[in-house]
Amino acid sequence: MTKRVKEILSWYASDNAGTLNNLARLLNHGRLGGTGKLVILPVDQGFEHGPARSFAKNPSGYDPRYHFELAVDAGCNAYAAPLGFLEAGSVEFAGDLPTILKLNSSDSLYGGDDPCPAITGSVDEALRLGCAAIGFTIYPASAYRNDMYDQIRGLTEEAKRKGLAVVIWSYPRGSGVSKQGETAIDVVAYAAQIAAQLGAHIIKVKPPDSNIEQDAARKVYESEGIPISTLSERIRHVVQCAFNGRRVVIFSGGPAKGRDEILEEIRGIAEGGGFGSIMGRNSFQRPKAEAIDLLHAVMDIHAEA
Repeated sequence: MTKRVKEILSWYASDNAGTLNNLARLLNHGRLGGTGKLVILPVDQGFEHGPARSFAKNPSGYDPRYHFELAVDAGCNAYAAPLGFLEAGSVEFAGDLPTILKLNSSDSLYGGDDPCPAITGSVDEALRLGCAAIGFTIYPASAYRNDMYDQIRGLTEEAKRKGLAVVIWSYPRGSGVSKQGETAIDVVAYAAQIAAQLGAHIIKVKPPDSNIEQDAARKVYESEGIPISTLSERIRHVVQCAFNGRRVVIFSGGPAKGRDEILEEIRGIAEGGGFGSIMGRNSFQRPKAEAIDLLHAVMDIHAEA
């Protein structure tokens, strides 16, 4: 095991050997294995956005096994998905890469200002499928955020007791923030802190912009001169807000965009000390060869930072 992976594991000294072993599985796998960086393929969009919106651009994606193949062939650290997708490929691809079972999901058939995902998986199902970790989405700023905090508290306790790592998608969304505020630097940094306080080993947030949503926060950012003008400065601040960099923070790929725009964003994340990327639509909606080439470019940027 590399010195860097040992250092990261030391940040989670309260965890048992099983959990640390599974966290090490994630950190030691794939092209970035041993570097302390992660590139994860997440495919929950079929549930969240609908199958046609998610897979029509690359019809191979309708087949759950395609995403296992893409993650393996690209050398990702792990593959994350809801129960059905993992069940459809976990036996065929057993041992090929670490997996993360997403335990809650939303759908886009019902609107409303305040999201509240349903629990769609369990810790025991993650164990049955050989997963290294559970995944869970919280929506700080939703009217139902306290329900989500309570749910993940119980699931985190169970997962850690049974030796699994915990990944929290922390996406501020709901009537408590504006649409623009979902990616505001103060809000994203707060979301990272909340996930860390809830016991996450790995935290997934969106790359922040320079907007400041909360007036009370704006006063502090201005009076203390917190640098947020560039993406790398904002990434550095978000990582700082996750226990001064002692929690692994990775950043989402966001909506579909061009290769150059993606790689420019990745450079900012890497320069700011981000621990990696979790890219779904920007990878699996491309033809496989193109997706692998893009994921390799992303990994190379993180490895060189």
